[in-house]
Amino acid sequence: MSLEHYISTYVFKTLYLPIMIKVILAVAFPLVVLSAIPILVWMERRGAGLIQDRMGPNRSNIAGYNLLGLLHPLNDAIKMVMKETLTPARAKVLFYYLAPALVVIPAIMAFAVIPVAAPVEIEGVKIPFQVATIDPGLLYIFAISSLGVYGIMMAGWASGNKFSMLGGVRAASQMLSYEVVLGISLVSLFMIYSDCEPAAIVEAQGALMFGFIPKWGIILSPVAFFLFITAAFAECNRTPFDLPEADSEIVAGHHLEYGGMKFAMFMMSEYLSIITMSAIVTTMFFGGYQIPFLPTEKLHYLAGPFISPFLQIGAFSVKTLFFIWLYIWARWTLPRFRYDQVMKLCYLRLFPIALANIFITGLVILFFKL
Repeated sequence: MSLEHYISTYVFKTLYLPIMIKVILAVAFPLVVLSAIPILVWMERRGAGLIQDRMGPNRSNIAGYNLLGLLHPLNDAIKMVMKETLTPARAKVLFYYLAPALVVIPAIMAFAVIPVAAPVEIEGVKIPFQVATIDPGLLYIFAISSLGVYGIMMAGWASGNKFSMLGGVRAASQMLSYEVVLGISLVSLFMIYSDCEPAAIVEAQGALMFGFIPKWGIILSPVAFFLFITAAFAECNRTPFDLPEADSEIVAGHHLEYGGMKFAMFMMSEYLSIITMSAIVTTMFFGGYQIPFLPTEKLHYLAGPFISPFLQIGAFSVKTLFFIWLYIWARWTLPRFRYDQVMKLCYLRLFPIALANIFITGLVILFFKL
């Protein structure tokens, strides 16, 4: 091999190829997540029909075939694009149009540090299945997702409607309050795994305790799981924490004056948040892409480096879909809380439990040398 060929090959593998892989991942991940939203809308409608013992979506059809209601999301998208909407007379136009984007973009960016499979190395080139690998990965998620509050507040204020403003204030106060519980609930896992980078935590969960118990977060810290899943429901404004959109009190909340694609962007942000929160629960508490009793090394040995990533992506997807379904199940089963109950639950119940869980976890680690 000539020196020039060696240098060109080395430069390509060490410089250009990793950049190309990152660009592909940065494009592929948002496309996959966004394309999943119509399926989630269909799941929500179909699930509501099953839970409430009714037919569910069955009207949209092509030549008499409704495909179990799968054409309804397509019909919705066409209507949203074609629908003409008016700008409210009292709206602050610049911020009115900017608010939907400020809600959607953080929801997409938050998924960047979630690993969907273990990295594989092919001919000396490491191929990750994670857009960004940064040490404070989960702190990045909280920092980015919290920016969505600005878009919600801006939407309520810029609409020039008092009910929208009230919905924006409610949403901001609820989301900021439960973000505290959301972050504190994971501190115990940071202590247990001695890391806050998602890929490292998932890799640690591939180990077995006593030779047969997966070292998942749900087993090591069940209290943290309960706190996180409760706060995640409130963070996504989903029933029973959907007070920012309480129709009986404030009509429709912060997006009351929005229609067409602008309204669709608010709905997209809600489903994106559900996907992200479900992925975080899977990553932190249920082993992420790890298949029970098949850690990455063993899976690579049995299935090979080409097949194992697809198996891990499948395992991650199944776990995430379960928690997405849990959101849907709760929405069509539980009643809505009062707003004072929501805030009391946060500060008088969940917050003290979260702090106590940190101290108890620290004592267990200190005395049992975990």
